[in-house]
Amino acid sequence: MATENPIHETGTTASVAVVSLLVLLPAMPSEQQERVLSNLADVNAALPGDGFLVASPDPLPADAYPSLSITQAPQSNPTWTLTAADFTSAYHLASQSGARAILILGSESASLSPLALRELADAVLAGNADLAVPCYDLPPRAGLVNSAILYPLTRALFATRVRFPLGVDLGLSMRMAQRLATAAQRFTASNQAEAILWPVEEAQVAGFTIREIDVGRRDLPQPAEADFNAVLSRVTGSLFADIDAKAAFWQRARLLPPPRSPVSRGVSSDSSADITPMLESFRFAYTNLREIWSLVLPPNSLLGLKRLTVTDSAAFRMPDNLWSRIVYDFLVAYRLRTINRGHLLGALIPLYLAWVASHINITASGIDGERHIEAVAAAFEADKPYLVSRWRWPDRFNP
Repeated sequence: MATENPIHETGTTASVAVVSLLVLLPAMPSEQQERVLSNLADVNAALPGDGFLVASPDPLPADAYPSLSITQAPQSNPTWTLTAADFTSAYHLASQSGARAILILGSESASLSPLALRELADAVLAGNADLAVPCYDLPPRAGLVNSAILYPLTRALFATRVRFPLGVDLGLSMRMAQRLATAAQRFTASNQAEAILWPVEEAQVAGFTIREIDVGRRDLPQPAEADFNAVLSRVTGSLFADIDAKAAFWQRARLLPPPRSPVSRGVSSDSSADITPMLESFRFAYTNLREIWSLVLPPNSLLGLKRLTVTDSAAFRMPDNLWSRIVYDFLVAYRLRTINRGHLLGALIPLYLAWVASHINITASGIDGERHIEAVAAAFEADKPYLVSRWRWPDRFNP
């Protein structure tokens, strides 16, 4: 849903009365649009305030939903995640309309229930949070990049339990929106309007309040890029760059908030999943990328990977602390530019596939997948001193 330009021509914006909430929609098919507008009308009727202003790059049927104020947003290219340009546009529109808060919805948001929309909106309208982030209920094998890398890294370094730090729907207070728009300027000014921002990290650094909302099932948008490797590299590289920029913050010790109520998706078996291609990719990479890995990983990690290459597929398990140190070592190598960053992130992909194969085996054995992901995140927390040490003295583990 990356917008091409900040708000310049919004049609009716100048004549719209002051509203309580700006709702920014992406371009979407008409049937999805009608469902979202119907849900928003229900939410608007249930929440006190001056009403909602809905902005979309698509023409909206204003007469069909008289309780909603309608305005035109700049044309956009639908994407699978929120981008720098989205936050710039949202802040400009909200400032012009006098909104007190913002709700940004991503592609496929028609699958969100009215209750989910209400709770996301109410969190920022009531002043309980500067950032309202959704916790999605996803199928067992969905969102594994988040589970393997994004969630445990964000939790360990920024002391937050937000399960989906790259959510595609967000509620923002105006000061949160202003901070994100300011952060986005460095990307939009350099023609990187589709760059990824990390709102959870921005909120933590600013000392803003974050509230996580259970929104239930949601259909997640799929990246337009057919190449999964490119998607993984883009997301991981963006997070690594943000962590590098905020090193002064996360190196200080912080207490993690108490855990939320345990979330169990039910014990789900992945026994039908074929992990053979993943393990073949990992074993092939061990033969062909070992020289590159040796520039990034210390001897103990390389030894652990060697043992995994000769492990039977059914018994394949990647130790949680081995995975956490692999990710941390790749993060340090990204910072130091040990090798070309594109090549570095490409070399992480077969290791990620090995983690996925391990996770599938673990859930197939009857262990709840969410509990395993929490164990992985705990391993990242326990190994944070390892990262801090490597960050400050990167030559310590050089061969």
